[in-house]
Amino acid sequence: MAIAQQMHERLTEAFRPSRIEVVDDSEKHRGHAGYRDGGESHFTIILRSDVLAPLSRVERHRAVHRALGDLATRVHALALDLG
Repeated sequence: MAIAQQMHERLTEAFRPSRIEVVDDSEKHRGHAGYRDGGESHFTIILRSDVLAPLSRVERHRAVHRALGDLATRVHALALDLG
């Protein structure tokens, strides 16, 4: 299963989001550090959830990384837009 799909499933299960987008930005980074042929090295995640709303920015990021578990360590770059 693709990393993006696994991320989507884990985040949906953990946060029951009202909005979720997992975007593979790898092609934009061709030739840069961490790029892999076939993609799945650079991602942007846009996530809106009532579960995250009361948390500080740092707590939100930590919560997402906990939910992603080993997936967060399998990518080179992860940009989070947690509104």
